[in-house]
Amino acid sequence: MAHRRLKPLQALFIVVVIDVLGFGIVIPLIPYMAAQFGASPAVNTWILGSYSACQLLAAPLWGRLSDRFGRRPILLSSMIGACASYVMLAFAHSVAALFVARALAGFMAGNLSAAMAYASDISQPAARTRTMGAVGAAIGIGFMLGPGIGGLLAGERLQSANFLRPALVSAAASVLAMLLVLLLLPESHTAQLRRAHAAAAAPRAHAWQLLRLLPALRWLTLATLLVTFAQSTLESIFAIWAMNRYQVGPRTVGMALFALAIVAVGMQGGLMRRLAPRYGETRLALAGIVCIAVGVASVGFAAALPLAIIGLMACGLGAGMFNPSGLALASREAQPHNRGAIMGTYQSGTSLARVIAPFASGPTYMHIGPSAPFLLAGVVTVQALWCILGVRRVHASEQPAADAVGRQRRIQ
Repeated sequence: MAHRRLKPLQALFIVVVIDVLGFGIVIPLIPYMAAQFGASPAVNTWILGSYSACQLLAAPLWGRLSDRFGRRPILLSSMIGACASYVMLAFAHSVAALFVARALAGFMAGNLSAAMAYASDISQPAARTRTMGAVGAAIGIGFMLGPGIGGLLAGERLQSANFLRPALVSAAASVLAMLLVLLLLPESHTAQLRRAHAAAAAPRAHAWQLLRLLPALRWLTLATLLVTFAQSTLESIFAIWAMNRYQVGPRTVGMALFALAIVAVGMQGGLMRRLAPRYGETRLALAGIVCIAVGVASVGFAAALPLAIIGLMACGLGAGMFNPSGLALASREAQPHNRGAIMGTYQSGTSLARVIAPFASGPTYMHIGPSAPFLLAGVVTVQALWCILGVRRVHASEQPAADAVGRQRRIQ
């Protein structure tokens, strides 16, 4: 059968693309849906924040459940929840209904943590950056194609935009992703491995315990929080900003976000494979932070929409460098028995940023000025440079101890 010829990473790549595609279709449309119901910019961005608040609570739980029960059940469960949320979104007729639909989607969002744990399961340490880069590229492709498809399905004019079609297409994408998991994706964390790892493992630590016990993970989680703050600011306020400043609709915003995503995908899917062995994850993460900070700040002061798109592309370049590098660095802090928990904890930084940024960007936009959220995002993001340097300091301090242990073992 044809599906048996697919390697696990290839199958995972396809599943993640289809799954994230559904998510990417609706994300740039939600601000327009809320505006259609009369929501202010602050309330508009809070709807996006409700998704992330629920995801923040659920991500470590999904990670631990994937360690205990395997990756496939968690992938399937989260996709069922996503499908239900898209159907609710399709038939939402009030701001309250949008809140409920996005909260359900956030609580059931265990798919990416499980997918990253799966990728870590099937990769050797030397190839982990490439594997994470492939998963990051799959996520990027979904985000790249999704906004453009959503914009085309919805149309350009807010008054006549159709949001039923894109929401139902997203639901269909979730169903397709579930079928692909069932048909193409073998379990990477089998019952035998779970029993062996459970027998060898210390008592499982919760997310905050892991952050306390692993200083490098703590720095990395803070770094991804600061970087994701910029990315989430763009997601939450860019459509509102472009709608009010340039009077553009869902289609144009979708194409602008397509430009961002295509650069990120090109970096993660192609150039990172050559750059990572040569420069290392730490240097690439630092370069990515600089690109994102400069790009997001430049968007807010763009005199014309094409200049804003150039800023978005700089953000895409930075995301393409930082995201797989950060994931690879975080995965190196994990042991076989706690990969799901480690990746779930790392993703908690992303989720927390996606809570903070929407709740900050809307009021900042309304009370300080349209450019203020983008400048704030740039200032916040550049602080992540200190976090990555903190990871380097932790590793440097741990190396002498590891060398001493190695010498002792050779003596024995």
